[in-house]
Amino acid sequence: MANQTAKTGSSVIHARLMELYSTKIAADLKKELELSNINEVPKLEKVVLNCGLGKASDDKKLMETATNTLKKITGQQPIQTKAKKSIATFKLREGNKIGLKVTLRGERMYEFTDRLINIILPRLRDFHGVSATGFDKQGNYALGLTDQSVFPELSFEETSPAHGMQVIFVIKTKQKEHARALLEKLGMPFAKEDK
Repeated sequence: MANQTAKTGSSVIHARLMELYSTKIAADLKKELELSNINEVPKLEKVVLNCGLGKASDDKKLMETATNTLKKITGQQPIQTKAKKSIATFKLREGNKIGLKVTLRGERMYEFTDRLINIILPRLRDFHGVSATGFDKQGNYALGLTDQSVFPELSFEETSPAHGMQVIFVIKTKQKEHARALLEKLGMPFAKEDK
């Protein structure tokens, strides 16, 4: 498993976190969570990046900027998401392009997670950790970013107009607490709860 790599743009980056998970983190979690089988250990299945661009059907520049952002930070071409039904109050028609989505798996998923945790989140202004309330019942974790300018891959010109995005960590686990334990081991900086 040594020397696993993922291509992002033109550079080759080692999926350090992937190797760390298979050599150390999985065994540590099995012991700490008192699991009987290694297959019960929580595991990152995929990372999904969403850009909801409600007004993108009118603004071509916003759609181009968001497409370029996702392409540069993930190394994959995003797919466009369309409205499933019409909603008159939002002036939305079924089939309108309303956003973009990228799904990362394997080496690219671990490489992106590593960069997000160790480079992107520390660059956020007034950052005191991510909220622990972003877990759903299945143990998946959602994290919102309000501005794409925190990604070092993007130049100043490429960050205008600004748009946010949602990063969803899909985790194979039986308990929400196990999912949090996995993300903590991967280095996710959860905010300290006030007691």
